[in-house]
Amino acid sequence: MRTSRLAGMAPVLMMAALLAGGHAGVAHAAYPEKPIKLIVPFPAGGPTDAMARIVSEKMTQSLGQTVIVENRGGAGGVIATEAAAASAANGYTLFFATTGTMTINPSIYPSMGVKPLKAFDPIGMVASTENVLVVAPSLKIDTVQDLVAQAKSEPGTFTFGSAGVGSSNHLSGELLKDMAGIDILHVPYKGSAAALTDLLGGRISMMFDTISNALPNIQAGKVVPLGVTGTAKSPALPAVPTIADAGLPGFQVSIWFGLVAPHGTPSDAIKTLNASLNKILAESDVQAKLQSFGATPTPGSPEVFASQMNQDEAKWSRLIKTSGMKVN
Repeated sequence: MRTSRLAGMAPVLMMAALLAGGHAGVAHAAYPEKPIKLIVPFPAGGPTDAMARIVSEKMTQSLGQTVIVENRGGAGGVIATEAAAASAANGYTLFFATTGTMTINPSIYPSMGVKPLKAFDPIGMVASTENVLVVAPSLKIDTVQDLVAQAKSEPGTFTFGSAGVGSSNHLSGELLKDMAGIDILHVPYKGSAAALTDLLGGRISMMFDTISNALPNIQAGKVVPLGVTGTAKSPALPAVPTIADAGLPGFQVSIWFGLVAPHGTPSDAIKTLNASLNKILAESDVQAKLQSFGATPTPGSPEVFASQMNQDEAKWSRLIKTSGMKVN
């Protein structure tokens, strides 16, 4: 009877073995196996979009799948941040992150629906750039120390322009006020170009601007550069010291750009994307294009990128709270 029962089960057992063997032999397709969407938090045509498109074009070649740029401007990048965070964590939606979207916006937009550092997993930094502090020639000021001394002797008389509340040049000015202990009035504009126009016209005293934007007017003698915000001199302005070396030790502002993915994205996808990004950033033509925007390629690991974001979030949240700035 026992032999008969086993014989009767043989076909079933054989089928189960075949099915098990079949499943064991099936390999998942290597990531990525379909197009990838890259959400950019600003409209097409600007420097952030241009950098994102350099990366998307090269990553398309590197990964063998199309990387499609989707621009979602508005609310200083909040709209795009929330949309990207709500996307499936499967490696097929990425976010082109910036210093502002990841580490500044959470403190100045009280109604923001996500905490970016928790909502995303880092892939890698793409590039970083710096600001330069420029003043009107009419001030007759040539150094950061002279500026601080005069601002202290005439509190409330100096003004600094920015691209708007919470912009990197606004935060740079607030950090200067905080670290130097000076009283200078912030004048927000709708973009750096409008602020620069008023600086050239003598209607504001100073501003922080990206080196690439300020360089033509510096070279023409229309504004005076006092210091760059990085930890080292800029190759574009070799005669201009860092603000830290010019009298404010520890002063540093870096504006960076990078790739992140919704939290929970598979680790193999993160590794593949990081390897692809670092390979791209080593290419000479990519380096030249990024440098044309005044940006320095910054390849590295997800862990290094995460550390940078955490440091900046701590610095900017403290400064924003101290200054009381908010965007309604």
